[in-house]
Amino acid sequence: MRVPAYRRIAADLADKIREGTYRPGDALPAQRDLSAQYGVTLMTLRQALQELRDEGLIIQQAGRGTFIAPVQAAYRVDTLRSFVEDLREQGHAVTTEVLSVSLEDSADVSGRGLRLERLRLLGGKPVIHQTSWVPEPHGSRVRGEAFRLMSLYVALAEAGVTIVRASERIVPGLLEEPIAGHLQRPVGGAVFVSERTTYAMDDQPVVHDRAVILGDLMEIRAERAATRLSLQWRST
Repeated sequence: MRVPAYRRIAADLADKIREGTYRPGDALPAQRDLSAQYGVTLMTLRQALQELRDEGLIIQQAGRGTFIAPVQAAYRVDTLRSFVEDLREQGHAVTTEVLSVSLEDSADVSGRGLRLERLRLLGGKPVIHQTSWVPEPHGSRVRGEAFRLMSLYVALAEAGVTIVRASERIVPGLLEEPIAGHLQRPVGGAVFVSERTTYAMDDQPVVHDRAVILGDLMEIRAERAATRLSLQWRST
């Protein structure tokens, strides 16, 4: 079966983008030049560019041209893995900076627990500010772990906690101090805010997470299947 011309062009350009011939931020040649190069009409070329845009490989800006999209990390919402596990699976170099670890009372969550504040860096650049609250008795059990190197989920598993489910709410937000300072961005910048509660086998919450995610360096992605992910859409 013959592959349509626009798909062959899209595949060729996609290969060049992935191989580094065109790098993030680079401008593609003008559409007339590309159509002449591939020997097709402008309409066929535009179909190919639409394919690349749908794949998130290019960005088209009115009056300026077509540019290679910046590399973005995907935050998956269909798994129980940690941020770091998700990002490392995608091949990103992720490091963690621990900002604070303390046992204290919470104004938002009843009772005493472990407050863990971390900064996630991709390629040395801060992209996620994460505050985790682990209620007692689990907080005391994991307090002494080296969270710069160890996932909180792994620490809980080693402490005998089996995680079975999580509920998560992701909303747009604006940066405020002191988180803006940690992420090295100006106050008022656009972000995603994730609020996630993770539950153990007895259906008791074992982690309350609040993560502030830079929207220009991360994208949120879900794999949908009837048995794996339920999404509820509502107006606000």
